[in-house]
Amino acid sequence: MEAIQSRVDVTPAAAAMLRRLAASHGPLMFHQSGGCCDGSSPMCYPVGMFRVGASDVLLGALEVDGIDPVRVFMSASQFEYWKYTHLTIDLVDGRGSGFSVEAPEGKRFLIRSRMLDDAELAAFGLG
Repeated sequence: MEAIQSRVDVTPAAAAMLRRLAASHGPLMFHQSGGCCDGSSPMCYPVGMFRVGASDVLLGALEVDGIDPVRVFMSASQFEYWKYTHLTIDLVDGRGSGFSVEAPEGKRFLIRSRMLDDAELAAFGLG
């Protein structure tokens, strides 16, 4: 059976924070918009706190041991710029300026990206 290609991944540090946040907030999700309030950072919300719209794209779900899959969405307009990239959610010191649930922890999530390789491009119909 062929492995399913994913557009998103998570670092061990970000996964550990997601487990901690899920223990306090329940199931989580991410949304990356191109708007204000630290718009270049992925915003983590408890499921149901942020309404995903018809113009949002589901990039995939992060599989983190011990918690429900964490779905990752991006606005369609921003996806047009990022569709050739693989995104990894990481965790760094510092406090973002948005409403993401990790902010009180003195940490913030951020996106690291790389270009999709030829196999990934073909799998997503972009090659």
